[in-house]
Amino acid sequence: MSTPLPPFPKRQEPSEEPVPLELTSRPDGPQLRADAARNRARLLEAAARLVAEHGVANVTMDAVACAASVGKGTVFRRFGDRTGLLMALLDHTEQQFQAAFLSGPPPLGPGASPVDRLHAFGCRALRLTSDQLDLHLAAESDASRRFNSAPYRVRFTHVAMLLREAVPTADIELLAQTLMGYLEAALIHHLTRQRGMTIERLEAGWYDLVTRSACPVERG
Repeated sequence: MSTPLPPFPKRQEPSEEPVPLELTSRPDGPQLRADAARNRARLLEAAARLVAEHGVANVTMDAVACAASVGKGTVFRRFGDRTGLLMALLDHTEQQFQAAFLSGPPPLGPGASPVDRLHAFGCRALRLTSDQLDLHLAAESDASRRFNSAPYRVRFTHVAMLLREAVPTADIELLAQTLMGYLEAALIHHLTRQRGMTIERLEAGWYDLVTRSACPVERG
């Protein structure tokens, strides 16, 4: 059984861009030994191949162990459980996304207005999640884990920081959580696959939501 993650802080007050966090905790520390790193890469390569060939539903710890020619215990030691394995599969894309919104070119990265950055952030997040929707749905099935995961915390902190610049008098934590809810994989699945909406429509909706949230109309 995996160790419960620490509770999500009630309120975050980031004064600067957060440092990117890793998707999954690694039992042997941030710096893996060379052989451990090779084994991890081989396991993830096998898991990615299974996803491509058979779909996410058929990616089990047993299947990955067999595909990588290792014992099942090795997979459990490396990733903890199936959710940890699936989260690790999303790691590469997430790390690239984090680098882009933390230090990449504007409007996603620094240099644009906070509202323009929020617009760009949500549209990129929608595209990334849509491209790997089944994997996100499987990896994020445990809501309590999802909201306490490293990528969620990094994204949330980034959105909260931009909102604090744009609307400093707002309840930043609640507003940031509301915007983050729009980017949930389950909602994207419902809107695109069950309601037949295009990703372009979702992007337009995000643009409108951010504009209304961060640039409220003044009332006389």
